[in-house]
Amino acid sequence: MSYEFLVGLRYTRSKRRARKGNRFISFISLVSMAGIALGVAALIVVLSVMNGFQRELRTRILGVASHVQVTGFDGELANWQRIADEASKHPRVLAAAPFVQAQGMLSFDQTVRGTLVRGILPDAEDKVADFAQHMRAGRLDELQPGGFGIVLGADLARALRVTVGDKVTLIAPQGLVTPAAILPRLKQFRVTGIFEVGMYEYDSSLALVHLQDAQALYRMEDRVSGVRLKLDDLFKAPQVSRELMGYVQADTLISDWTRAHANFFRAVQIEKNVMFIILLLIVAVAAFNIVSTLVMAVQDKRADIAILRTLGASPGSIMGIFVIQGALIGVVGLAIGVIGGVALALNIDVVVPAIERTFGIQFLAKDVYYISDLPSQLLWSDVGVIATVSFVLTLVATLYPSWRASRLNPAEALRYE
Repeated sequence: MSYEFLVGLRYTRSKRRARKGNRFISFISLVSMAGIALGVAALIVVLSVMNGFQRELRTRILGVASHVQVTGFDGELANWQRIADEASKHPRVLAAAPFVQAQGMLSFDQTVRGTLVRGILPDAEDKVADFAQHMRAGRLDELQPGGFGIVLGADLARALRVTVGDKVTLIAPQGLVTPAAILPRLKQFRVTGIFEVGMYEYDSSLALVHLQDAQALYRMEDRVSGVRLKLDDLFKAPQVSRELMGYVQADTLISDWTRAHANFFRAVQIEKNVMFIILLLIVAVAAFNIVSTLVMAVQDKRADIAILRTLGASPGSIMGIFVIQGALIGVVGLAIGVIGGVALALNIDVVVPAIERTFGIQFLAKDVYYISDLPSQLLWSDVGVIATVSFVLTLVATLYPSWRASRLNPAEALRYE
């Protein structure tokens, strides 16, 4: 072990009981160490939450949306079975399901709510979406042709104050033209199920009916709005949507989830990058507190530096001593921050609910955010980047004071000793 490391370690570990100035230097070192630990821990936790938010958002959106969607240019698609068969020939397409999608209004006991009506085939829909896994009451396969059953999102059912077995009136925007006036078209549906995917946008506005019932209500005969496709790899959706042009022979519009929901994921990625930069400034401020610590340490150790120089220590060795002292402060703070941040990120699902119960607050309101729970996904690659950047900042902060120490003139330092 080199003497530079031994001296730097001794300066860092010294009890500093002799002078008040030394005790103040020790206090500044502790503050710098605590600042680095706090900044690193905050960075790890925040980036883990952003990763978890992105994962939850993608999972919940794509649990009820489609990886790839084939629709007609005029909003209607004829001969959907042939199109579904052609699309299913692509090796990455796992399943296909037709759908009818239109606007409507639901009425129950003088309460009216706007809704997005989606007509589905329950057996086929179960292969491309996860509604069956999120049923809170009833079953999806209870939607039968001609039965005029309806499955509502949990928040929509709560707003209408309906439960399974109640009958609601669905009003279609297309009216019936009569000699007297244009009358709204409406049909009574029986609530056969309630789902909750945990995403407010769908839970509060989506209603599912059987495909044939939707076709009858909206007068689409045997036409549909489009075909939803599920892929074996959702991240290949842009590539698959382009390749499907050669499989589907009809004039159709093919889109994927990255176009339909790109703004959500782009916003999360931008926020993650911005938060990384902002929180990195906290680490930078804490790291550059080391400059103050080392400047005062150099002033305090002028005589020691002079004696080392007269004993033959080179300027590089003197510089190395103080670089090691500052680096040790940074490494200890960095280690504490990484351990604390990783522990908190892995247990945030326990810590946050405890804080919410204790103070009676809610961090994520369901009617404001897309998810109501604070998720976390720790990526060790993020931890590695944070640790590396923080350590580099710490080393940079030690360079100037250490360089000043290496240029100290022994004669000037010992003149008044």
